[in-house]
Amino acid sequence: MSPRCLPARRSCGETYLPKLDNEVSAANPSGSSACALGQTYIAGMRQVSSVLLISCLVLSSCSSGTASQTGASNTAVSNATGASNTAVSSTAGAGNAAAISSPNVSDAPTAGATATASSAPRVVLSDAPTSPTVDPTIARPFEVFVPKSYDGSVAVPLVILLHGYSFTGAIEEAYLRLQPLAESRGFLYIHPDASPNALGQTAWNATDACCTGPDSIVDDSTYLAAIIESTQAKYKVDPKRIYLIGHSNGGFMSYRMACDHADKIAAIATLAGATFADTSRCRPSSPVNVLAIHGTADQTIKYEGATIAGRSYPSAKTTTSTWAGYNGCRATSSTSPTKIDFEANIAGDETAVDTFDGCPAGGAVELWTIDGGGHVPAITKEFSASIIDFLFEHPKP
Repeated sequence: MSPRCLPARRSCGETYLPKLDNEVSAANPSGSSACALGQTYIAGMRQVSSVLLISCLVLSSCSSGTASQTGASNTAVSNATGASNTAVSSTAGAGNAAAISSPNVSDAPTAGATATASSAPRVVLSDAPTSPTVDPTIARPFEVFVPKSYDGSVAVPLVILLHGYSFTGAIEEAYLRLQPLAESRGFLYIHPDASPNALGQTAWNATDACCTGPDSIVDDSTYLAAIIESTQAKYKVDPKRIYLIGHSNGGFMSYRMACDHADKIAAIATLAGATFADTSRCRPSSPVNVLAIHGTADQTIKYEGATIAGRSYPSAKTTTSTWAGYNGCRATSSTSPTKIDFEANIAGDETAVDTFDGCPAGGAVELWTIDGGGHVPAITKEFSASIIDFLFEHPKP
């Protein structure tokens, strides 16, 4: 390795190699049946640090001599992801959750991992007309979970979940468990997969910091907009209630979508994400409701902000204050006197809720700070339901 790469290698190693181990090992108690699906996600997350190290080095143009490491990392994540999807398959009937099979990308299992379908309907969409000349969903099809209550007579909300770096929608669903909520609360639900990056790891091309590299030509913004249009063409979607939820890289991508498609998106909720560092690159055409959730002990995407391969991302507070500015809120915020318990491994109610003052209709901004929470918090059963509550309370005006 050349001398100029040594600082990058040291920085990348210090950033990614050790940081997930402690927090993921505690994120779900061993042997807890309620956390069985979450544990498969955590097992996969344990493999991410080595993959992120290679990504960091590649983005720093210091990838020489890492081929064998990359192969080992890819294999490890592939094995972890396969285990996760197998677990999803074996428990697909729980909570009326329809099973979703993963596309054949490098970190998804290629055989034996397709889940057995339950009675809940699912539809593959790829042929609906969209604004791009070539419909991007043809090459990257997706599936829609349709609740049993849907009959096409009433417009219903649409919720799209965006997964974290190197994972799949199915694995993120295993962690957040939104599909049972889609069934019980009657919304259409999609958890699409990002495309593989140069390292073969799934990644959304989101902001100026995250997570495909500065030279990526993948247009995930157009792809996700086409998913919305395709779903609207085949289902009765309430245009005022289209929502995104994103974790980590998926959170970065949710902010990108709010920037690019404010006319479509009513609200976003992000866990461990951040908006553009360069605020000039985000010009939303109208206010978008924003909920940011972040743990103060997150060592992967830091609460205080940091860099990824030398590219900066803002802190959780800067992210929300930036969006308060975009939406026309006042610069002040109010903290709720009541905290919430969202982290099962932290005693008591640890999550503070800050709401920006003076926001217009359709432009609410909140920050939920998990004091002591990590990148993959051991979420309580109320966590995902509370996110849905926020989204549904904030439609477009």
